[in-house]
Amino acid sequence: QVQLVESGGGLVQAGDSLRLSCAASGRTFSNSAMGWCRRAPGKEREFVAAINWSGDSTYYADSVKGRFTISRDNAKSTLYLQMNSLKPEDTALYYCGVDVIPGQAWDPWGQGTQVTVSS
Repeated sequence: QVQLVESGGGLVQAGDSLRLSCAASGRTFSNSAMGWCRRAPGKEREFVAAINWSGDSTYYADSVKGRFTISRDNAKSTLYLQMNSLKPEDTALYYCGVDVIPGQAWDPWGQGTQVTVSS
């Protein structure tokens, strides 16, 4: 059974940074695209970023391009999202996914991790 466990969220101020992690287990992920989505209260889920199996190809939503960096460590079956220059509008529940399609959002697989950015 596939399990994804997100961590690293928290309450920060605008301009701060956070690094999210997604630990994957239950199958081999090293040959799968992975990514991040987010869902803010009262809003639709939003695709954030995706990365191919090898890590040499990435895709970002325009809203985070230049501020967020997605990466992965296949040896650790872990996906990361480095978030810099955070804005209040980045406040959301962040969650990861496997076998994702860049640009397309998906429902949460796990609990997600909450990011709250104060102004």
